[in-house]
Amino acid sequence: MFASFAIRYGYGLLLPQMIPSLGISKTGAGIIYSSYFIAYTIFSPILGLLVDRSDARMLLTFFVALLGIGAYLMSFSSSVIHASLFFTLAGIGHSGCWVPFVTVVQRWVGERRRGMAIAIVDLGSATGIAVWSILIPLIISSYSWRGGWRSLGLLAFLVAGLNFFLVKGYPPVKSAPSGPKVAAPARIPIKAAYMAIFRDTKFYLIGLSYMLLSFSILIPFAFLATYATQELLIPYKSATVLVAVIGVTGAFGKLVLSHLSDIAGRIWVMMLCGVLTAVGGLGMAYVQGFSWLILFTAVFGVGYGTIWPVYAAAARDFFSKEYAGSVVGLWTLCHGIGSMLAPLISGWTIDITGSYMWAFLLTAISGVMSLLLLIPILMAGSDSSVTAGSRPRS
Repeated sequence: MFASFAIRYGYGLLLPQMIPSLGISKTGAGIIYSSYFIAYTIFSPILGLLVDRSDARMLLTFFVALLGIGAYLMSFSSSVIHASLFFTLAGIGHSGCWVPFVTVVQRWVGERRRGMAIAIVDLGSATGIAVWSILIPLIISSYSWRGGWRSLGLLAFLVAGLNFFLVKGYPPVKSAPSGPKVAAPARIPIKAAYMAIFRDTKFYLIGLSYMLLSFSILIPFAFLATYATQELLIPYKSATVLVAVIGVTGAFGKLVLSHLSDIAGRIWVMMLCGVLTAVGGLGMAYVQGFSWLILFTAVFGVGYGTIWPVYAAAARDFFSKEYAGSVVGLWTLCHGIGSMLAPLISGWTIDITGSYMWAFLLTAISGVMSLLLLIPILMAGSDSSVTAGSRPRS
C-alpha cells in the first residue's frame, strides 16, 4: 500500500515539474493520469476473481513488480503518448495492489475488527503519500522529476520481493490429526457469484456512491499542487506540504472513523466521507490564503483517508464471504470509472476557464451526490455493520 499509493498520487506531486518539461496542457496531464485509471479499472474486477481462486502471494508479487516497471519507465517519457503508455502499465500493476490486499486482510481478521484491521493496513497509503511528498521535492532538486519516477519504481521492486517471501493468502486452520494446514480458496462458480451480486440493489447504490467519491478525491490529488504553484504562486516545496497534509489527516480518518464505522454503522461513516470531501472541495475552490487552504485540505484528507477501509469492509458486511473479493473488484471498477473521468473533466475545465475554481467545485458537488445515494440504504435499516454484539443480515 505504501509503494502503490506513493506512485498513484506521486503523479500530482511531479506534475508541476513535468508540465513545463514536456510542454503539455492540463488536458494532456489529465489524459496521462486517466490512462492509469483506465487500466486499473479494466483489470481490477479480474483481480477480484483471481484472488478468490488463486494464490494471493503470487498475484501481489507479480502485479507490484509490474507497477514498478511502469513507474520506472515514466522517467523516460518525452510526450503525452509515451507517458500515457507507461502509466497504463503502472495502472495494470496497481490493480493488484488493492483488491487482493483487502481480500487477504478480510480472511485473516474477524468481523468485529474488520474495519479497523483494513484501516491499519491501509495506513500504508497515507504514509506513502506523506513520506513521498517530502522526499520528491528533495529528489527533484538533485535529479529532476525523472529521478523521482526512478525512485518510485525501485521502491515497488523492493516491495514485490517482500510480498513474495512474506505474504500468506490464507490463515492456518486446525485439522486433526494432521495439524495446521492452509485453508483452500472458495470455489463458488463465477456465474452464481455474479448473479447474487447483481440482484442486490445495495451493490449498485454503494458502487455509484463509491464512483462519485472517487471522482471527488482525484481532482485535488491531480491538480492541488499545480494550483498552489501556478495560481496562488506558492513555492513548490510549500505546495507539496498540502499533499503531506492529506496523508497525515487521511491516516487519522482511517484509524478513528474506520473504528467508528465498526460501532456506529458503515453507512453513516460513508455519508460523513461525502460531507468532508465536499467541504474540503468548497474550501479549495474559494479560499486564497495558504493557511486556510491547509485547513480545508486537512478536512478533505480526513474524508479521503476513511473512504478506502470503510467501503472495503462493507463488502463483507453486505455480501457473502465466498465472493467478497469479487464485490470489491466490481466496486473498484466503479472507483476506476470515477477516477479516470476526474482528471480529464477537471483538466478540461481548467484549460477552458483558465481557473481551478470549477474543478474543485466538481469535487464538492460529487461528494454531496455520493452521500445522497446512501440514504435509501440507511432508510431501509440495512446497515449491516457489527453493532450490539451481532451482525444483522439484510
